[in-house]
Amino acid sequence: MSDQFNPNEPGSPAPDFSSPPPPIASPTPSGSPEITSDDKLFVLLAYVLSPLIPIVILFLEDKKNRPFIRAHNAQALVWGGLNLVIGSFLSVFLCGIPSLVMWGIAIYWGIKGYQGQYVTIPVITDFVKNQGLA
Repeated sequence: MSDQFNPNEPGSPAPDFSSPPPPIASPTPSGSPEITSDDKLFVLLAYVLSPLIPIVILFLEDKKNRPFIRAHNAQALVWGGLNLVIGSFLSVFLCGIPSLVMWGIAIYWGIKGYQGQYVTIPVITDFVKNQGLA
């Protein structure tokens, strides 16, 4: 007779359910707030529909103060502004291709954010951090 529970074997010991299961490790670093699925969705929307959604997020008190959203929102706002100015100007000469490419890059960053990752955009990330926006 073994020490493990076997429902087909009479007299086998019953499983012990009195002790709680071990805790599950948190996917976020200790000391930082948890990244919720709502945070991830707002980050995705901020990149894909930039600069409109980042401006809307600035008016939502509960969202603009979340660290994960705050880090991405400022970057998405700057990127969306650049897409409007530079992408629109170059698209006049190149049949809209620069704006589509810039939007595709923003979608890629949005997907990375939706996966819970922080995105580092060259020049823009440093600018946003130096301005105290992220």
